[in-house]
Amino acid sequence: MPDSKVVVLDIDGTLVDTNYQHALAWFRAFRRHGIVLPVWRIHRHLGMGGDQVVSALTDEETDRRCGDQIREAEGELYFEMIEEVEPMDGSRELIVDLRDRGHTVVLASSAKEQEVDHYLDLLDARELAHAWTTSADVEATKPEPDLIMAALERVDRDAEDAVMVGDTPWDIKAAGRTSVPTIAVLTGGFAIEELKESGAVAVFQSVGELREQLDETAL
Repeated sequence: MPDSKVVVLDIDGTLVDTNYQHALAWFRAFRRHGIVLPVWRIHRHLGMGGDQVVSALTDEETDRRCGDQIREAEGELYFEMIEEVEPMDGSRELIVDLRDRGHTVVLASSAKEQEVDHYLDLLDARELAHAWTTSADVEATKPEPDLIMAALERVDRDAEDAVMVGDTPWDIKAAGRTSVPTIAVLTGGFAIEELKESGAVAVFQSVGELREQLDETAL
């Protein structure tokens, strides 16, 4: 059995199937402000913090001019679709598996508190996870490492004892900046090669496949 770890489990796109609702919400928010972007380009930036998405997809001037309004609109539009969000198969069971193996589980998100509350209820995970994060816990979002550090602080553990599970290159890059290795799943819609090139130590098709092969990982 591997040594006890703190496992930082990304929520959006990893434990719950949110990425495409977010892509549509961003598309509609930009369009509301006269900016029409291909949805595939928006998808490429999912996993990056919302405070960085506008400038990354347009430019700094657009962000200064209307970034806050676009972000506010995205939040409203996404929340209108949140009831469509479902857990990934095996997500709750993965948390149970990790706890049964003696690991400390932190659910990591920089989403607003009401969104995280919805996901915790959806996963029925309040009594399972040792801790979780929200947007209130971070100043800079992924690919900055604040979310990973906040997750570790929640359980008073060090980066050397941690493993991240995520679904985007931004998760991997954020964790890598704290020297935390990332196990990735394909549920976010990014290719195996992209995730490996970003630094993932292992890539699995799904949360279910990860559960089946936990013995082949550091977990």
